Parts: sequence; structure tokens; C-alpha cells
Amino acid sequence: YKHLQVYTPVPCPLDDMCSFHSREYLQGLKSVDQPKSGDKRADKADQERLRNNFNLGVADCPVFANIFKYCQAYTGASIGAAVQLNYGQADICINWAGGLHHARKGRASGFCYINDIVLAILELLKYHRRVLYLDIDVHHGDGVEEAFYTTDRVLTVSFHKYDGEFFPGTGDLDEVGAGAGQYYAINVPLSDGMDDESYEGLFRPIMDTIMANYQPDAIVLQSGADSLTGDRLGKFNLTIQGHARCHAHMMRCGKPMLVLGGGGYKIVNVARCWTYETAVLTGQAGTMRADMPPNEYYELFKPDHSLFISKDDAMRNENSRSRLDQLRCTILENLRHVRPVSGEASVVPSIPQAAAAHIGKQQQVRDVRVCRQVPLQLGGVNYTPTHLGIHAASRNSAAHPFKSSVVHRNVRACVRVCVRACVRACVR
Repeated sequence: YKHLQVYTPVPCPLDDMCSFHSREYLQGLKSVDQPKSGDKRADKADQERLRNNFNLGVADCPVFANIFKYCQAYTGASIGAAVQLNYGQADICINWAGGLHHARKGRASGFCYINDIVLAILELLKYHRRVLYLDIDVHHGDGVEEAFYTTDRVLTVSFHKYDGEFFPGTGDLDEVGAGAGQYYAINVPLSDGMDDESYEGLFRPIMDTIMANYQPDAIVLQSGADSLTGDRLGKFNLTIQGHARCHAHMMRCGKPMLVLGGGGYKIVNVARCWTYETAVLTGQAGTMRADMPPNEYYELFKPDHSLFISKDDAMRNENSRSRLDQLRCTILENLRHVRPVSGEASVVPSIPQAAAAHIGKQQQVRDVRVCRQVPLQLGGVNYTPTHLGIHAASRNSAAHPFKSSVVHRNVRACVRVCVRACVRACVR
């Protein structure tokens, strides 16, 4: 690859996941892959226990073979990417397999098992005083918001559909945080039919005000593609270019940024979207061609074989101008309370022994200083996370203002096939 580096993630150990998730839940998740006893009654009782205690094995959180290894892979990629940012080895890191924003401390939710976002943010907080979390998935980023609801060291912003019933049923305008975190949770509840122009009219002033008032040291962007037009669950009307303008806008802020995947229920459009956004993030959007040349996955993108999709002209935008103006005014008023908190952070994050050994293989580390980890209080519990990730020298790129971009391998096989198809066909 000419414009990015690709790394295989270090699987995240269970102990590192305990930085956020309960050990009981993690043991339950890990037990899914253990051999069955052969006693039908006992096995059925175990399945009931997983469903009742951890929401595992239900319709929107099915269990499957190697589920824990899958979670270790995408979580290790997100934490590893955060380590890269902490050490200045890259300014933008991408993990399209991550972004599972619904997972809670002690249970799965909405196809999300381990909340790699929370774990990556905890890693970033070792070095950065303030982290901005931005979620453009059509569903509310409830798991991440809940984790940081009472702290001002993380400001969460979620643009999503909300009608009180659409999953997960949270994310109304009045959910603004609590305690020290009051006004540090920003929700932008939207209705069906949201198009590029209306979305950008909210996104730019809100995000510009947040950047000016909060002054984050790092950004985490969840890029759920279910907010695109034509998605099977989401009912927005965004084009790929409109979705990608969010990435381009945040890039211009010049902050270290971790970009993650998320939802998306029309797989070819997910592939199209994340391919184009990879090009945007590597400064190569101008080289992308709309028509895909023949390749091994060509037929997946018929009939037009195009990288881009058009909005649905028949879809009505249910977001009236007056409603959007009201949303914008209310949110900007709330943001008047936001200030750049001076939370302490480590000068250089400490490196666990296993990670240090991995780093030694990549490059000589002459100055690895072990320093005090700053505890973060979430819901009355102090967290001092550890990390285990990859750390490698970045490659300068004269074609892009950032030093490098890092893409971690996508462990969602169905997405990987389509994304590779688009990347091979369209990125030059």
C-alpha cells in the first residue's frame, strides 16, 4: 500500500478487557466456545444463564464459534491503534472492524459484545487530558455515553435517529450527562429522511463549537454506515460523500484521530462507504473513480458497478427546518457550559511487559518511561487500564498533512471481502 500501513492486531487479553467489562461477563462470553457437557438439561440451563445474565444468545446478540477470539481481535486492533496515537507513531488510525458502541460493562447489546471504543478511549486517556468521541451511526452510541456519563474528560457526541422506540431507545436531547459530566454528553436526535444538506447544517456548527470550547487532545470517530440511504435498518438518506464529509471536517482539526467502523446492514454500501472514507483519510479522495474496473468481486456491485450511491428522491425528509434550528440552538446553548478541563495525564503511558517485547521487535525503544497511570472514575469505580497493542515507526507522506494512517485488518469476513474488492478496484 502506497498511502497507508497495515498491521495485524495483537489479540486483547481478558485482563485488559477488565479495564471496563466485568470479569463475570467476560468469563461468560469466553465460555461460549467451551465444549458442551453432553447433558442436554445442563447445557440448556447454561444457555439460559447466558441469555438472562449477559444477553448472549438472543436475536440481536447471537453466539457463534470463536466469538471470544473475534472480540479479542477487533478490540486488540482498537487498543493497538490508541497506543499508536499515544506514542505519536500515526496521526490517524483506522479499524473498520471496531466501533461496537452498544456493549455494556456486564452484558452484550445490539450485536456488540466487547466495547472496544471505551477500552480505546481509556487507553488514550493515559496520555491525553481530553478525548472527544463522535458517533455518526444511525443508532445512539449508548454504551460509550453511559461509560463516560459522569466525567468531563470525555465528551460524547451522537448524531442518530430517535423516536423513543428505535433501538436502543435512548439519546434524546435532554440526556446531557450528570455530575462532573453534565453537558459533556451531546445528543442530536433526528428523524427519518435526514439528507446531506440538513446533516451538514447541524454537524458543522455543533462540531466547530465543541472543538473551540472543549479543545480535545484526541478524537475517536465511530463511522457506522447504517446512516446511509438504502440501509435495511436505518432510514436516513445520506450519500457516501455526505457521510465522508464528517471525516474530512474532523481531519482539518489536526488532532490525533482513531476512526472505527460500526453498523451497516446493506453490505455492499458499507464496503463502498469505508473504501471511500479510507481514501479521504489518506488524502486520496481526488484519485477515486466512480466506475469500478472489472475485478473478482465485480458482480457484487451490479447493476451500476459504481463506488457511489444516490440519495432516494422519493424519501421525505421528516426533519423540518424549524426542528433542526431548534436542535441547533439548544445544543449550542448547552455547549456554553463546556470548558477544556485540565485533567491530568501521563507524560508517556506505561508499557506492559508483553507489549514492550512486541515493540522491541519493531524498533529500538531508547526511552520508555514507566509513569503513574491516572485513574478515571466511571460510575463510582476507579479504572486504571492497561494496554497491549502494537507500536511501530510511522512512514512520512508528503502527499498528506498527517504523518501516516494505520489500517488494522478487518476481522468481519463478510465486510472484508467487499472492502478489499472496492479498495483493489478504486484506490490508486
